[in-house]
Amino acid sequence: MTASTMTASIYTEPAIVSRRKRSFSTADVRWQAVERRDPAADGVFYCAVRTTGIYCRPSCASRRPRRANVVFFATWAEAERAGFRACRRCHPKRPAGADPHAPLVARACRQIEQAEKTPSLGELAAAAGLSPWHFQRVFKRVTGISPKAYAAQWQAERVRAQLAPARSATRAILAAGFGSTGSFYQKSRQLLGMSPQAFRQGGAGTEIHFAIGKSSLGSVLVAATDRGVCAVQLGDDRAALVRALRARFPRADVRPADAAFQKTLSTVIRLVETPGQVVELPLDVRGTAFQRRVWQALCRIPVGKTMTYAELAAALGQPTAQRAVAQACGANPVAVVIPCHRVVRSDGGLGGYRWGVERKDELLRREQAPQRRRPTNKRPTAPAHGRGGGTLSATSGSGTCHPGQ
Repeated sequence: MTASTMTASIYTEPAIVSRRKRSFSTADVRWQAVERRDPAADGVFYCAVRTTGIYCRPSCASRRPRRANVVFFATWAEAERAGFRACRRCHPKRPAGADPHAPLVARACRQIEQAEKTPSLGELAAAAGLSPWHFQRVFKRVTGISPKAYAAQWQAERVRAQLAPARSATRAILAAGFGSTGSFYQKSRQLLGMSPQAFRQGGAGTEIHFAIGKSSLGSVLVAATDRGVCAVQLGDDRAALVRALRARFPRADVRPADAAFQKTLSTVIRLVETPGQVVELPLDVRGTAFQRRVWQALCRIPVGKTMTYAELAAALGQPTAQRAVAQACGANPVAVVIPCHRVVRSDGGLGGYRWGVERKDELLRREQAPQRRRPTNKRPTAPAHGRGGGTLSATSGSGTCHPGQ
């Protein structure tokens, strides 16, 4: 995620607001949004309090008024024409989701990207004119990740770009901003998902084993490295699934798994057929810091429940990042295990699904069917390596993920 992407994601797009208006079309629904201070409703309507003469965003943190004293308006201009004045706490006239510190954070991101050596938190805070503690909070509120995580992600991207076959690994590492080759090699597996030599060779030398089984939703391909499951794909054409796997790992050593791998395959198929089971499944999934935050949030959605893209973005503290959330869901490498199918559109539609909307509909139907008795969910920690210096682990059946350090 680049600085420009972060800055652009701060503002709510008109098409998204239009869809949300249909979700908050009645006074009762609007009042419920005010009661829970729902940031997804910001910019869709405004609530005014007759006794104070002030109008606010639905998410305003001010003391909640009595329902009898509240009136709703479609725009802030309508509220002002009716004689109400803007709240000085939530600043309802600003664009929905706009953060006054966004330009400051964008400059900090560029400072990180342009520095030969990663600036410290104190240096970034001083350049922004804030205390380190305040800057850390502001940066995380706007971007969703800490300055340290952003810098690690940027370094990972730089070292990938520098690790071309024609360049030496040492020069690439130093050019990416690492103080020494030793500091890079200590976390090269987390940054690249493989050794620098293997990465320079397009994944050559990395072994990936796969197997394909049959489920009621079609064929299921499960692939794994020596660290854990790296891909779960659904489809009707077994050959097409294998081609997609090889295309994703073009120079890795992709080969059919031995008989022992059938246990892992059977575990994933059980998750497709009977959601909510307790299973232990190590994962080796790689993504940006933001993608991993989205995947962790997906795993916290209970079996049988759904969230909208707007609700998921709000839960991450970035209510206007629905598009980025949707992209992270689409990038999920392990279908069903990380339950991206539990995210739907605000208007009630299913939305897209990489493996077919019909499969998404059936997965949700199965999960929402009455369960006679669900076992207690255990929460083991299984390593899954992320891009940008982190780990992800999951209890697949229960859909819970635990972030690594």
